[in-house]
Amino acid sequence: MTELLRLDNPIRAYDWGSRTVLAELLGRGGPSRGPEAELWIGAHPGDPSRIAGAGSLLDHIARAPEPMLGPGADRLPFLLKVLAVESALSIQVHPDAAQAAAGYLREEQGGPPVGDPKRCYHDDWPKPELLYAVTRFEALCGFRPPAEAAAQLRALGGARLGRVADVLDGEGARAAVVLLTGWPHDDRAALVAEAAQAGGWVAGLAAAHPGDPGVAVALLLHHVTLEPGQALFARPRTIHAYLHGTAVEIMASSDNVLRGGLTPKHVDLPELLAVTDFAPSAPELVPAVRQPNGEDLFPVPCAQFQLTRLRPAEGAPVRVADPGPGALLCLEGELRVERGGGHERLVRGEALFVPHRGGPMTVSGDGLAFRAGVPG
Repeated sequence: MTELLRLDNPIRAYDWGSRTVLAELLGRGGPSRGPEAELWIGAHPGDPSRIAGAGSLLDHIARAPEPMLGPGADRLPFLLKVLAVESALSIQVHPDAAQAAAGYLREEQGGPPVGDPKRCYHDDWPKPELLYAVTRFEALCGFRPPAEAAAQLRALGGARLGRVADVLDGEGARAAVVLLTGWPHDDRAALVAEAAQAGGWVAGLAAAHPGDPGVAVALLLHHVTLEPGQALFARPRTIHAYLHGTAVEIMASSDNVLRGGLTPKHVDLPELLAVTDFAPSAPELVPAVRQPNGEDLFPVPCAQFQLTRLRPAEGAPVRVADPGPGALLCLEGELRVERGGGHERLVRGEALFVPHRGGPMTVSGDGLAFRAGVPG
């Protein structure tokens, strides 16, 4: 078993992506032909990374789960990504562990089949997410206090939003989301036009989604702007959407998503209502905590992943005593990674998989990297 495995990572070409961000990260000569949204680093069955010249990381794990992942494990629990968000993703919520297990079992027994666009549960895992802003990054995350959101809706002066504000005041966010997602189709453009009077990012959403009541749902949520270096945690059941910017993201390796707007895809309102936590919640910013070895840890309460930032100081390599299973992504500069008797050179955009078996790892050089791992 090689101690360090160089990866070739797939790109997902969703229409909200950028033509330049990932092209520049990977050192191409010019923009891509179409939008590129996500660089995936991991063993997700939908698009696993490949080990240079030796097949997919998913297949390697299947053939040798214990040396790759450790005793008793058969699945890499995290997926590391680089997001290149040029336009807004859908408003969405992910289930917690109990909801995911129950939902997956229910759909396996009689729900929409795998591959059906109306299917909500593709696996039985929760999907917490942690996002680190590489550039200035705009997001929506969590419900605002109902009175605060209602006051803004009334200030915009439209009769339709005034009706939503009355529901917010009387019955809360859940009832307001029910009202908005069920808004009559022939009146949705007028609803969105009222919301667009808020200007700024809301007007941008309205221009991109002129008939989508999700634009009004967005007004119920906290708008947060992350500066480079800040991190945002989206717990399961927390409503959120990403609007613009470049980020490193780590999540549980799951496909479970319930959508609530800003999308032409299926919105399953009963399941969205069942999964979402409608209590007001402020965006959960996660400050870095310096570790004794020089890594910066972004601590979050989940079992599937942890994320650290590494920037070796001159003459002071970062030593990681127990690095595997994990992945290492170089985002800036050049790094030398040593483990056992081997070493690899990483430059911007390159990544390694670090198997469980292989001992400590040392990272040196002049660069910035992110390390995905599994909490001990």
